[in-house]
Amino acid sequence: MATKDHYFYALGRRKSATARVRLQGGKGGLTVNGKTAAEYFADSTYLLGKLQEPFTVLDLVNKYDVSAVVSGGGHDGQVEAIRLGIAKALTIMNEDVKSTLKRADLLSRDPREKERKKFGLKGARKQRQFTKR
Repeated sequence: MATKDHYFYALGRRKSATARVRLQGGKGGLTVNGKTAAEYFADSTYLLGKLQEPFTVLDLVNKYDVSAVVSGGGHDGQVEAIRLGIAKALTIMNEDVKSTLKRADLLSRDPREKERKKFGLKGARKQRQFTKR
């Protein structure tokens, strides 16, 4: 069990975002890069709901404080990376919850990355318009 002085650490990644997550016992505080999550992701309440997903699946809302240092990517990729980090930290803390989180599809890293632009094309796949004559 996580106490106030003891914490569990995990790393989460998504697209080009990387999140280092620390999970410790507390009252449900969520800190991202030194700011509260509501302050950091102020543009979307949907993203804040996504962050709580591992806790809602396990009925552990407001029992742990989360501190995350995230870099790279956009807000959506960062939230996905933090969510994966939280889920991994919860499994490190208690191995019994692993099957529940796995069934909720919270422990798998989304491998999709941005495809690179190819030479001679306008983007990764977009080509110039074909003219027959």
